[in-house]
Amino acid sequence: MKSIIYTRASFSKELQQILTLQYNNLPVSISKTEKEREGFVSVQHDLTTLTKMNDQQPHIIAKDEDNVIGYALCMTQEFKNEIDILKPMFLKIDTQLETNVSYVIMGQICVDKAYRKQGVFRGLYYKMRIELHEKYDVLITEVAANNLRSLQAHHAIGFKTWITYEVNNIKWHIIRWDWNTVNKPSYKV
Repeated sequence: MKSIIYTRASFSKELQQILTLQYNNLPVSISKTEKEREGFVSVQHDLTTLTKMNDQQPHIIAKDEDNVIGYALCMTQEFKNEIDILKPMFLKIDTQLETNVSYVIMGQICVDKAYRKQGVFRGLYYKMRIELHEKYDVLITEVAANNLRSLQAHHAIGFKTWITYEVNNIKWHIIRWDWNTVNKPSYKV
């Protein structure tokens, strides 16, 4: 029986493991069939950026013993000009979000292939909510429209499509999970 714990990333070794898991799930690393069936991640971070993000708001990770088997990256507004592919998303958020609403971006979520369909995706998000709901009103992320598996999984958690837009021939869904309008999760993490 696997013993998965959910926590905040706090060691460089954990950030390195996030980068390895991320690389293994980029479109260039997986087949077209796996991309359609399992989903994929769109952004490849470097250790410097990932560390800066973690210093601002620690990432949420799932671990089995000493191995990171899933992660949900936290990104604050301070990073809106750091990652080119995310700049259009931040622009939409800045022009559409109510000024009195505090938010954090879930910069990317990924679960190791061996741990999928075991509740890790849901566990990461509920741990994120438990850790951050007092500091932020809303969790926002975006998903490529062709990443149907990811869109469906996010909607099942409680995210709602908020804005859709297209850039460079890619349609994006900006989705949000309003933490002030949902009950406290009953899911144990």
